[in-house]
Amino acid sequence: MRALSFPPLFFPPKNLNPFSLCNPKSMASFKPSIPLTSDSAASVPSPHTSGEVHVIMGPMFAGKTTALLRRIKSEGNNGRNVAMIKSSKDTRYAIDSVVTHDGAKFPCWALPDLLSFRQNFGGEAYEKLDVIGIDEAQFFEDLYDFCCMAADHDGKTIIVAGLDGDYLRRSFGSVLEIIPLADTVTKLTARCELCGKRAFFTLRKTEETRTELIAGADVYMPVCRQHYVNGQVLMKAARTVVESHKFKSDTFPEVAAVV
Repeated sequence: MRALSFPPLFFPPKNLNPFSLCNPKSMASFKPSIPLTSDSAASVPSPHTSGEVHVIMGPMFAGKTTALLRRIKSEGNNGRNVAMIKSSKDTRYAIDSVVTHDGAKFPCWALPDLLSFRQNFGGEAYEKLDVIGIDEAQFFEDLYDFCCMAADHDGKTIIVAGLDGDYLRRSFGSVLEIIPLADTVTKLTARCELCGKRAFFTLRKTEETRTELIAGADVYMPVCRQHYVNGQVLMKAARTVVESHKFKSDTFPEVAAVV
């Protein structure tokens, strides 16, 4: 059988201080096996400047658009290039402007979707943009995709304002879906129109049941939890009376005429 031979074991000198290996003077004589050059350092790609996503949400008449305009104007005053977008569905006050309930205005792009903004705005102009505001964000189905692209890939700061819930307190559009993307989330409240307490919800005053019903104070009012629950009960009772009266008018027209 052939004997195996091993290299002699290395034992460091007894007087060697192991901490001397970390001494800068000792490290000065260290020469890496692979030389580090400026070319190799330059070959490492630098990360793309990331953007931000800020969400402003709450019930109607909570000042969401006012807060959005304040942020956009502040960014513009600080020398940043800004642009505003709103849904083309919202034609309450003006087509080409974002308008608050108090009458403050700011020019905007009214679009049916967000992903078409870059093409409409112009590629070169889009590249120079720093901040993009989005009003009535609940009406944009592509809100999540746009925020991902604009903030993560294009490095834009996106400020979103919209309703977090509809008149039935259900999730409205994609506003809640972008919360995991957001750097900050601001939940605004209004004042209950019936008692003056903080209002977290929007009560619809009509019998219309469509989710998307764009209107103002003639159809909606901000309410606290107590008056929202009471209001829903009253609205349900009113609808029952109306439907009952309609049934009588259709079935017994002579009775309805007397009533």
